[in-house]
Amino acid sequence: MRDRVFLDTNVIVYAYDKSAGKKHIQAKEILIDLWKSGYGVISIQVLKEFYVTVTRKIPNTLDIDTAETIIDDFLSWEVVVNDGHNLLEAISIQRRYRFSFWDALIIAAAQESGCSLLYSEDLSSGQKIKNLQIKNPFALKQISERNDVES
Repeated sequence: MRDRVFLDTNVIVYAYDKSAGKKHIQAKEILIDLWKSGYGVISIQVLKEFYVTVTRKIPNTLDIDTAETIIDDFLSWEVVVNDGHNLLEAISIQRRYRFSFWDALIIAAAQESGCSLLYSEDLSSGQKIKNLQIKNPFALKQISERNDVES
């Protein structure tokens, strides 16, 4: 069985932000793979951040109806709803690892869902917290591209 993958907001945003260049293409590939495999996991926090970002912050914003349709589609994935337990766990993670509270809440949700992998551009790629490995999928592509050039 493949590992379940939790996505941070930036990965989903890049998939819908055509101005993101290579990151847009890479993020779309990640989403397509996760849609096919059924191993993608997100949280309500990620969906909220996605909505605000794609309707207000990217260069070519999406209209509200389009953003709503995308979010409705993501509701077919496993969606972690943060509760009091997640909140306390996030505080513990923040204290121990010195992440921002919001990043710690993403980590807590990923752990709650039993994911072994968290894709995020914002967190330290390669870091492992309990059974959760954090990876920057965009850095991984860049590293493999550099290795191909050097070979």
